[in-house]
Amino acid sequence: MAYVITDACLKDFLCASECSTTAIHPMSDEEGADSVTQLFINPDECIDCGNCISVCPSNAIYPIDELPGDKVEFAEKNAAYFQ
Repeated sequence: MAYVITDACLKDFLCASECSTTAIHPMSDEEGADSVTQLFINPDECIDCGNCISVCPSNAIYPIDELPGDKVEFAEKNAAYFQ
């Protein structure tokens, strides 16, 4: 199971700095960080550690199987960012 970042993301990069596998992008110093509206979790690299959830002040991160019905499209958006 992977985690998914939704549109509630504040782009504060706290989750990216806490990610133990660097599955969250873009990092604050990465190209494109200024142009995206949210951060994204690579579902192939996420190890389900939960570090990102514990530091997210906007509650924008969910386990993929617990996404609210109105946020389901963000699972695909997160995966698409890495294709």
